[in-house]
Amino acid sequence: MWTALFITGAAWVYVSNRVCKFGWAKKLTKDNEKKKALLGGGLTAVGVCITGFILGFVNAMVCLIYFALAWLLCDSLFWAIEKLSGAKFSAYYAGVAAVLLAICALAAGWYYDHNVWQTNYVLKTEKNVNDLRIVAFADAHLGTTFDAKGFAKHVAEMEKQNPDVVLVVGDFVDDGTSKEDMVEACRLLGNMKTKYGVYFVFGNHDKGYYGAQYRGFGIDVLVSELLKNNVRILQDESVQINDDFYIVGRRDFSEVRERRGYRQSMQELMRNLEPEKFVIVADHQPADFDGEANAGADLVIAGHTHGGQLFPFNSVGKWIGANDEIYGLSRRKNTDFIVTSGISAWAIKFKTGTKSEFVVVDVKGN
Repeated sequence: MWTALFITGAAWVYVSNRVCKFGWAKKLTKDNEKKKALLGGGLTAVGVCITGFILGFVNAMVCLIYFALAWLLCDSLFWAIEKLSGAKFSAYYAGVAAVLLAICALAAGWYYDHNVWQTNYVLKTEKNVNDLRIVAFADAHLGTTFDAKGFAKHVAEMEKQNPDVVLVVGDFVDDGTSKEDMVEACRLLGNMKTKYGVYFVFGNHDKGYYGAQYRGFGIDVLVSELLKNNVRILQDESVQINDDFYIVGRRDFSEVRERRGYRQSMQELMRNLEPEKFVIVADHQPADFDGEANAGADLVIAGHTHGGQLFPFNSVGKWIGANDEIYGLSRRKNTDFIVTSGISAWAIKFKTGTKSEFVVVDVKGN
């Protein structure tokens, strides 16, 4: 948070300064430095306040940062052109280009966040398991980019894939989710047509950060609605399906990191499982890849990272050691790992470094 505030402050200063480079700003202030500073700061403040009123404070910060990045890029590019050509631009074209570039980047980010794609993976295993189709999604954050009515459309698309099993890999709801949307979304999950059912693990947002009164329901109500609709909740539990494969659902890492709780190690969870059978692990945060690989899991599906969400900050989570991977398919030892960008996102309504998705995983057995 402190890093984000520092970057936002730096962006504010930079954008305020660059606004004053336009010819109309110089004429309006008669090129007086104090007046230019007031004008630039005031216009930036108005823009941030309007954006914040419409999209929220977090998204106003994102927009401001993108305008600063676009301006920095265009200023550098036009400066280099002037140096190489030996000519001077008659107007502040870098500023015009920066504004257009920022608007285009944010518009694309809005589109990629508010639309959901399908990503397919085909995995092969030497284990004796029947061919299996898994549909998995994470990070619905219900209420951010779609409500229950919008979720119904995504459920319909997932159903078209004829899944054997559906995995909900955390952050299904958020603090901004209404009780009505939660109840309807749970009903939609329960009505999904699958061969072996729908399985659910919690993410760090599902239990809420601001208490039950803030969003109108507590974790007990969410659990009740899921169970009422025959959605199987796995909290450090495993279930054997049709004597063919296992699904292991882990407690979220936030139970340890944020709530001072406990979750079992992967070794503990795998202790009584038959090693010759295929093991699928649903773990919201991609933060225990070594443990899961060493324990002998075959496939781990995670979310949480939103695929990096914002370029060029995609890999920050990996750089600081919070996540083992940010997005896509990777492999450690004999374990395949898939990190999905999720079908929505928390608070931030833009995805400039990835796109929203659900994943379809076809496992081909020996």
